[in-house]
Amino acid sequence: MDYVKFGKTGLDVSRLCLGCMTFGASDRGSHAWTLGEEASRPLIKQAIELGINFLDTANVYSDGTSEEIVGRAIRDFARRDEIVLATKVFNRMHPGPNGAGLSRKAIFAEIDNSLRRLGTDYVDLYQIHRWDYGTPIEETLEALHDVVKSGKARYIGASSMHAWQFAKALYTSRLNGWTEFISMQNHVNLLNREEEREMLPLCADQAIAVMPWSPLARGRLTRAWDEVSERQKTDEFGKTLYAQSVESDRRIVEQVAAIAKARGVPQAQVALAWVLQKPGITSPIVGASKSSHLTDAVAALSLKLTPDEITALEAPYAPHHAVGFK
Repeated sequence: MDYVKFGKTGLDVSRLCLGCMTFGASDRGSHAWTLGEEASRPLIKQAIELGINFLDTANVYSDGTSEEIVGRAIRDFARRDEIVLATKVFNRMHPGPNGAGLSRKAIFAEIDNSLRRLGTDYVDLYQIHRWDYGTPIEETLEALHDVVKSGKARYIGASSMHAWQFAKALYTSRLNGWTEFISMQNHVNLLNREEEREMLPLCADQAIAVMPWSPLARGRLTRAWDEVSERQKTDEFGKTLYAQSVESDRRIVEQVAAIAKARGVPQAQVALAWVLQKPGITSPIVGASKSSHLTDAVAALSLKLTPDEITALEAPYAPHHAVGFK
């Protein structure tokens, strides 16, 4: 496993981050395809044994049960100080007023709820899951600053938003002397490259760590275009992400398959290698529901695509409207 500095901090993270949305009670939350604790634990253990020290979850994943499963696994399989543990806040956690969002009240309540479920007294990275149009960014940033100063989080990060919003947040923190976002968790893969226009250059300029979600396009890049997984059938959010440019997406998947066949490797390795070789990418978030998903991800670290292969993979791309956030 390779390790890199996380943006401009002194924090060392594995070149791969284990995405923990896959782990959680399937009858809780909105993801019917998740794995329960018995099936999740071997995968978390395997990831740690492969050298992955970076785990990402969220309060909303499977109604908090992802955090519970991850927290127990960390206690059983690693020392807490060996793990870089990330979670997120924003989405609705209970009905009624103040059950969601990034108000001071919501942030203070949800960090404590996450720590309780994770069974730890701090997280290494506390991220806003989306931009909250109903709360002034000053309120959110000061609350996050206070969370860091209280010792409940070591660093703060953000997830998908417009580049102007992220720039505004960075500027506002500096203007007030508050803790700054050090990372951006955004949507980057061969089927959606819109972040190359504004967000990735902004992150490179500001030395922000980039940890893309869905680097394999929810599995679409790992199999034949017409092959459908059980998760794909029930993944309602995923259905909104890849419906704009079906023909160009199909050609990209066919290029991935052709290069994988020529190289004698699974498609997943080719698709992830492309993300890993992009300038400015720190640690792609890889989900795993099978042991082979993890071994393929680690193998992708050693697969170096040629310039001609990269050109072939990128050539069919068609522009997309922004998806995954408002």
